Parts: sequence; structure tokens; C-alpha cells
Amino acid sequence: MEQWGLRETPEHLAQRYRHEGFWTGQSLGDFLDELIRADRDREFRVWSEQRPYRGTVGDAYQLAAEVAGGLRRRGVEAGDVVAFQLPNCVEAAAAFWGICQLGAVVVPIVHFYGPKEVGYILAESQAKALITADEFGWLDYLANLDKVKGDLADLEHVIVIPMSDDAPNLGELSGSAPFGEELVVSPEAPALLAYTSGTTANPKGVIHSHQSIVAEIAQLGDIQPEQRLPLLVGAPVGHAIGMLSGLLLPLYLGDPVHLADQWNPPAILDAMIEAGVYAGSGATFFLLSLLDDPAFGPQHAEKMRFIGLGGSAVPVAVGERAAELGISVIRSYGSTEHPSTTGATHDEERQRRISTDGHPLSGVELRIVDDDGRELPPGEPGEILSRGPDLFIGYTDPGLTEESFADDGWFRTGDIGVLDDQGWLTITDRKKDVIIRGGETISPAEVEEVITRLPGVAEVAVVAVPDERLGEHGCAFVRVAPAAAEPTLDDLRGHLEAVGLAKQKWPEELVVVEDFPRTAAGKVKKYELRQGRGGDQP
Repeated sequence: MEQWGLRETPEHLAQRYRHEGFWTGQSLGDFLDELIRADRDREFRVWSEQRPYRGTVGDAYQLAAEVAGGLRRRGVEAGDVVAFQLPNCVEAAAAFWGICQLGAVVVPIVHFYGPKEVGYILAESQAKALITADEFGWLDYLANLDKVKGDLADLEHVIVIPMSDDAPNLGELSGSAPFGEELVVSPEAPALLAYTSGTTANPKGVIHSHQSIVAEIAQLGDIQPEQRLPLLVGAPVGHAIGMLSGLLLPLYLGDPVHLADQWNPPAILDAMIEAGVYAGSGATFFLLSLLDDPAFGPQHAEKMRFIGLGGSAVPVAVGERAAELGISVIRSYGSTEHPSTTGATHDEERQRRISTDGHPLSGVELRIVDDDGRELPPGEPGEILSRGPDLFIGYTDPGLTEESFADDGWFRTGDIGVLDDQGWLTITDRKKDVIIRGGETISPAEVEEVITRLPGVAEVAVVAVPDERLGEHGCAFVRVAPAAAEPTLDDLRGHLEAVGLAKQKWPEELVVVEDFPRTAAGKVKKYELRQGRGGDQP
């Protein structure tokens, strides 16, 4: 942690965020405790074929106290790093909330990540403890961990959650005396370390402070419509979107917690009617999968009156289709680094809500600049710079932190956009070479590095191409070595499975080429590959 690239917020901004009430001085643990104690009896429900659960938020919080107490008695202290890799289940909430109670730094890991990703994250974060499932569906977490544990010098404790039990089970932490120590944790200290794919071959470690997460939840909560129903969350709680919307936002809003451990549209639609909840917010995929299901009807649309979309491309046609069904859609823009940068409220003009990516949320500032850092006027596209009370405090890589920030606390997003004369933002392009598949950010560089090890592959380029349901998926362009046999898509996938790359990252198309279009310097022109598959030019 001492080597992490933490930055200091300029003092004039810190004073503003405190004065305007964004930074309250609370730790994330104190914030959670206040929200949960306000109503411990609200429902906590996991919708699952394999392991359904129905209890209260107070029940889950009691489990969290056992997690915190058990970890503390194993020598885990405030500021230590603790990771968890679990599907959406009550133990995931207990793990996350318990780590927060302890004042430790929580590292959520997406439940479907394989040994390659898990090994890297645990080693790079220097995690002292890991809370993981034994297995879930086709995922064997312990087998994956066995493949990498020899490289995890800092990992002292592995807590295994037996998913075969119907009742909540914390493994060796079950029955631990609840944590009850009085802690003083600086709101400026690291609270969350989330890993996100990007232009680098390995995921980037994004560090948030206690006060940036508390500010984020308040920002997100304050734009929710009063007439909403509780949200059923299907995004993984090991991902930033699922963690925020599933395990933090409902507490702030005073809502029950509803999680689904698998996104099965017919089952989700049934749950909406049974429990009086809505679903479909998040990445565009979630909404479209419900609208396209044969069982979808007016009774579901009536519950989905307010939908927020972001995390992947949101075509205007999606908003128009939803409007015809009586569903109000807003688009938003953010990232793991700056989760809620722009958005809107449902009472704002519909055309702006569905054709732009919103306006800066409370406390957030945006600038559009050219390649020399000069601010551009409305209507001119350029790189988006952002800052606000919910902005992260740095990467684990100090060099990456240094290159990602301009003077005076401005974060270089790497995305290209344009502001209109009323301050509404439209994303037009991105500098970052990433694929956003169903809201999950995938690094082409990571996938390319693995594919190049497939025998017969001389060169590879993986690009994003449009996908009606997922927003984007990966397409691998491969140049084959002389005299080598052309690989098939099945060959490619078999290789990726063998090295342990998460299935969601596998390309869904394969194109064999004689050579690539290149710049004068020999760099592959990925934008031409994207255009050839119906994608956008960067």
C-alpha cells in the first residue's frame, strides 16, 4: 500500500466538498452502520434457483459483524487489504459490509473471473485475506486458487464459503463474536480497491477513499425518483456497478435489498410481479433482455417506469422503444474511477435524456480539451476531463496516477465528448482501447496477449464490434504464421479456457486476415477493423 499512487485533492476543492456537504467526515463503516440501524427490518432477498435467501437487512448485518470479528481475531486490522469473490448472495453482503466495519480496504472480485485475473488481483493488491466460495455453477473457485496460490506471498487467510448449504454459512467465520471495537478511520484513507480493465494488459487497480464512496452514494441516491419501486439487481456485486447499486444504494434510499445471482429474464420478470420490484437498470443488456423476452408484458412495463442506463453504449432507439412502453429512460456516464460523472432526472426533457449522456451531477465539473490541454467551446469534441467529490484517489500504479491527472485535480478520462450550450454531454468516441460487453469493461490487450500464445498465431488484434443485446462484443482478427493451419473459433476458445481467462472475455467472432491495415509506424489501424465489422471509428 505504501507504493500505491495516491494523490491529494487540491485544498480549495477539499474545502468546497466539505462545505457543500459532500464530504461528511464519515468512514464507510460508520456510514453503513447509520443507514442500516435506521431500519434493520427491511427485506433482504436473493433470487436464485440454486440458493435462494429471504431475511432482513439486520440479519445480513449481523453476519457482517461476525465476518468483521472473525477477521479481526485472525489479525486483520483497519487498513489491511481483504478481497472477496462471491456470487450475489447474502454472504457477499456480509463480506463487504464486514470488511467495511473493520475499516479494512475491500477488494471486490467479479465472481466469474478465472485464475489469471484472480491471481493478478490478489498479488497486485497485496491482499492479506480472501473470502471466496468453494464452487458455484460451473465455477470451481478453489481449483482456480490452487493454480495461483504459490505466487501470493501476502495472502495469509483464505475463508471458504460452502455454497452447497441452503442456509447462510460463513465457513470458519461462522459464530465468531461480533466485532464491536470503536474505530477512528480517516475519511481520506483508502476504503475500496476495484480492478477495471482498460488499455493495459492487466486490470488497473482503482483506489477510492471512504469519503469518495460516501459522496458517490449520496449523489446517486439524490437523483432517484420518489415514485420508484425497489430495484432488483442482477449485476455482480463483485463489480463496481453491482456493488454500488446492490449493496449500498438501497440502504441510502431506505429500500429493501433484492439481488439475483443469475440473470434469467423469465425468472426476473416473475420476481418483479411477485415482489413488486423493478429491474432493467444498468447496462443496456439488462433492459433489452427483459423487453425481448416473450413473457414481457404491460404489467412489467408498469413497474419499470424509471430506468437508468449506463456502463455501455445506449442507442437513442433504446430510449425511444422504452418510451413507447411508458418507460422513462435516462442515460448516464461514469467509470470505476469517477462512477457518477453525468446523469439526469426523469422530469427533465426526454429528448435530451435519451440522446445525450446527461449533465454533470451535483459537485461534478467537466472540461473538454484539445490535445494540448486547451479548453474547447460548446459543440467542439475533445477529451473529457472531470473532477468531483466522488473521484478516486489514485491507482495502485503511481506512474498511471501521474499520467492520468492534469493540474488542479482534473482527471483525464480518455474519452472523447462534446458539451452543448446547456452543459449536456454526449460521448462521441473513446481514446481508450476497450470493449464494453454488457457493462463489463474488457481489455483487448489482455485478450490479445493470451491469444498470441496459441500455436500458429503470428499476430492478433481484438476490437469491439456492435452487439444489439450486449452493446459490444469482441472480434479477434488473426494473422496466421506461414504454413500454419488457420485456427477456428472453437480452437481459440479452447485455448482461452485452458489458460483460465474468464468466459465473458472470449471473442465471439474470429476473422483470419493476410495482414492488417497499418499506420506509417506499423501500428495496426484498429478503427479500420472496427469499421469493417460495423463498429465506430475511434
